[in-house]
Order: sequence, then structure tokens, then C-alpha cells
Amino acid sequence: MESWNRMSTDAVRSHTPEVVNRKIDERVERCVRHMAERMDRAAITRYLEKLESEWDLNRVVTVAMSSVSVLGLLLSEKAGRGWRRVSGVAAGMLLLHGLLGFSPMAELIRAMGVRTRREMDLEKFALKALRGDFERIPHEGGPLARANAALVAAQS
Repeated sequence: MESWNRMSTDAVRSHTPEVVNRKIDERVERCVRHMAERMDRAAITRYLEKLESEWDLNRVVTVAMSSVSVLGLLLSEKAGRGWRRVSGVAAGMLLLHGLLGFSPMAELIRAMGVRTRREMDLEKFALKALRGDFERIPHEGGPLARANAALVAAQS
């Protein structure tokens, strides 16, 4: 499964080091292959439910930067005006992330393995395809062929 994840228009992936992107992609591949080998519809459904509660990169960045901004404002009242700068930097990074779809904070969070919504959806669609939710996935062939077909179908 050499190049199934072709999201060239994704600002986050294009600003993320390739080693981080590859690590995230390999995690998805391992999961989809594992599920293709087991072909346990109940296990796939349970994992899909778990994916629904996973936070994506935008949510993590928004909560983190907003929290830092509020903390800076609170500390500026107690510990001095210098803390307002922290709020300003956090708000600026949040604005940058909103405008460009990427920020320096996103790079740090991404390095921890946090995925974009699109990456998470790709995994969900591949798993739904394996579960039989889509008819385009061939039932013949081995687990690797089914996993590859599921990833390709989810990409389109």
C-alpha cells in the first residue's frame, strides 16, 4: 500500500514533516489490515464508535490555544500585565491556524500523532467498506487486497 493517502491539498499534511505523516498513515494501515484479517463486523463497529470520540487536530488546537489565551488573561490580573502577551501570542496562533489551516502549535500537536478530520474520515470509510457498507470492495482475494481496495475506495 505505497501511496493510498494522496491528500496534496491538505495544508496540514503539506506542512507536516513526511516522517510524521508516514507514522500516522502506517497506524491507519495497521488498523485496516488487522480488521481485514479478522473480518469481525462487531469489532469494526466498536472501533468506529471509538473513532467518533477522537479529537481532530483543529479541535485540539482550538481548545489548547483558547485555554492558553484565557490563562494568560487570568494571570495578567494576578501576576502582572506581561501575561497579556501570552494571550496575544495564543490568539495570534489561533488566527493563523484559522486563516491558513496550519500553525506552529499544530506542528507540535501533530508530532504527538493527532490527526486531521480528513485523515480520520479516511480510516472510517476504509473500515466501513471492510464491514460491507459499500459494494465496491471485492470479497475475493486476501486481507491485504481487501484492505488496499478499502483504502482506495475511501479516498475517492
